[in-house]
Amino acid sequence: MLQERHSNLLATFERLESNVRTYSRSFPVVFRKGEGAILEDEGGRQYIDFLSGAGVLNYGHNDRNFLNHAMQYLNANGIIHGLDMATSAKREFLERFEEIILRPRGLTYKFQFTGPTGANAVEAALKLARKATGRHSIISFTNGFHGVSLGALSVTGNRYYRDAAGIPSGGVAFMPYDGYWGPDQDTSEFMEKALADASSGFDLPAAVILETVQGEGGINHASKSWLQSVERLCREKGILLIVDDIQAGCGRTGDFFSFEFADLLPDIVLLSKSLSGCGLPLSLLLLKPEFDIWRPGEHIGTFRGNNLALVTATAALRKYWTNGELSARVTKTGHIMSQRLREIGESNQDQSLLVRGRGMMLGLDCGTGELAGKIVRNAFEEGLVVERCGADDQVIKLLPPLTIDEQTLQRGLDILEKSVNAKA
Repeated sequence: MLQERHSNLLATFERLESNVRTYSRSFPVVFRKGEGAILEDEGGRQYIDFLSGAGVLNYGHNDRNFLNHAMQYLNANGIIHGLDMATSAKREFLERFEEIILRPRGLTYKFQFTGPTGANAVEAALKLARKATGRHSIISFTNGFHGVSLGALSVTGNRYYRDAAGIPSGGVAFMPYDGYWGPDQDTSEFMEKALADASSGFDLPAAVILETVQGEGGINHASKSWLQSVERLCREKGILLIVDDIQAGCGRTGDFFSFEFADLLPDIVLLSKSLSGCGLPLSLLLLKPEFDIWRPGEHIGTFRGNNLALVTATAALRKYWTNGELSARVTKTGHIMSQRLREIGESNQDQSLLVRGRGMMLGLDCGTGELAGKIVRNAFEEGLVVERCGADDQVIKLLPPLTIDEQTLQRGLDILEKSVNAKA
């Protein structure tokens, strides 16, 4: 087995790195290079990457255009760390994001740069919603995942992560996500009744936080009608709507924002992961101007607005978002993937494997974590990096780069199909 063959190569990591590591256990090799949709280990073996840094690398590994901009900036002694001071790199990003992303969509938002991770953005959003409304409760949803720092963890559903905190989470009510009670039940009606009933036990919340496609929760995708119902309830009750677009945003579902298809206008939007374009840490809140009620320094952090990441983020906007070519490509590739996954799922002799998701954020529900684990291990043996998600790790999550060529995509799907058939 690969794990046995490479145990000596991993000895340093096993000796010195914390037990908390996860991906190195699933993929027990030492990677050294990456280009596009291809990873290469220290032995020179190549792997097709359907993980993309858990959604960080929507444009693939080491896009040469992004790296050239970064090198030019570094060679010119550009500011790398500047707290939240004004810099030329930040101004360029702000202006281009407004010009390329916000104005064409009729959106007006203020920008708040937080610490470098998505969880930092979640923490800031929850804190701001409570400050803006004077209320403390937050509504989150079953199978939602928003991070594992204490505030973000409080709105994350999975008990495995919640138990690790050592203290109970408070101030959050969990509602059933779209489809949680089956395809024929509109769970937004339960939320509406609970909010209307003074005896339901639910306090009027400061905010609702949701993912339009739940990534870690199992690639559960909400319908347009359900999302619009939730937004309507928020408007009627004066509740802030927070859309966590950390994994589903930056083109993963086709549009730049995953909520565009439902014509939503969130009060706060969370972005991170693929925002920088090339894997550099960058996190951002977009918030309606009327909710920008912070006093100076009221929410701070040393690493806000990584300037080198802003340079590559601006390059990504210029290269991929000045026209609709990438969105059309994601729609087309997503259709190819969905069709192929349905064929793979229906060909399984034991049971049909169900396809979930939108765009190029797709999952293959295997029913059990045991079966999904076997398939993922087989795939890695054959040269495909792909991970699992869902409450029981029962869903194989496919996040190939949005820019992947069709030949490489089909090779990866061929490996997946072979791995499903060889699951025993």
